[in-house]
Amino acid sequence: MSTIEENIRVLSDRVKTQSNSLLTEEAAKTAVILPFLRALGYDVFNPEEVIPEFTADAVGKKGEKVDYVIKFDGDIRILIECKPITTKLEKTHLAQLYRYFSVTTAKFAILTNGRFFHFHTDLDEPNKLDAKPFLTFDITDLQSSAISELKKFEKNNFNIENILATAERLKYTSGIKVAINQLLESPSEDFVRIVCAGVYEGRLTATAKEMLTGVTKSAFQEVIKDNVQNRLSTALAATEQSAPTENLIPAVQEDDIVTTDEEVEGYMLIKSIVRDIIRPNRIFIRDAKSYCAILVDDNNRKPLARMHFNRTTKYIGLFNGEAEERIAIDSLDHIFDFSDRLRETAQKYSA
Repeated sequence: MSTIEENIRVLSDRVKTQSNSLLTEEAAKTAVILPFLRALGYDVFNPEEVIPEFTADAVGKKGEKVDYVIKFDGDIRILIECKPITTKLEKTHLAQLYRYFSVTTAKFAILTNGRFFHFHTDLDEPNKLDAKPFLTFDITDLQSSAISELKKFEKNNFNIENILATAERLKYTSGIKVAINQLLESPSEDFVRIVCAGVYEGRLTATAKEMLTGVTKSAFQEVIKDNVQNRLSTALAATEQSAPTENLIPAVQEDDIVTTDEEVEGYMLIKSIVRDIIRPNRIFIRDAKSYCAILVDDNNRKPLARMHFNRTTKYIGLFNGEAEERIAIDSLDHIFDFSDRLRETAQKYSA
């Protein structure tokens, strides 16, 4: 059975490849919104659960419709308004959601153009929709943190209190991330002055500002790149110090099975994540045609993880007992996001 993450990432790939066909609101609703709701576990064919073109009498507006409403136990809880994918989502597009939020029992509102999703609630003032979203994401560049938050909106997991418990932190985190990305792409003059104050001693002429702005942007990007690389290098170095050579396998095995550099690096990362629970010399890599297994004591009955890297979309297989859950990953660094899960599994074999 597919997981929410697998379904959402399939949808992500669709939006990437079919964005030119999502130029109308109806196209975005059919190709993205309905599959998105189904991925979250909602029955889009049940008009008592997912209601399209919902009408409610708002103050000063009669017969105005919102694209979709989701109900729980007969109560409206989520409002959804969709725009064409070419629309830049702005505060003005919240007008209908704003009015409906105040006259229904809705607790959350989603504004989307099929690519960007903005989740709103009423953190600032009860029963009044916040102008700023507490969660935003680009479905074509989906991060694991967004997937974690989306899981809270699954039909089987939906709990208003649980979502609101982290919504305020997410709201400010999202705002700060937007500000950082803006600085990364186009450093403001004030920011350039601050970071260059102790570096550049000359007069800040127009020419100097232009030069330093470019330098600041490049330096900002390099700091991020270096931090990611250092994280990987530290993990690999720590593992290599204690990794016995007999655990490593040749690049090409029998039956034309090829163990790639990525699989070996993934194996080293997983060893480094659990090394304080299980000694590295107990963790083995065993490759197969369809996946590459990470085993404890080289025992098939002690699976720690599986790497499904021989495909366009890469997956990491995590275990809870004998059942494997496959989760799509964007890069090897994404494996660190599942450290807790890997360590929980390792703990079962620690004795």
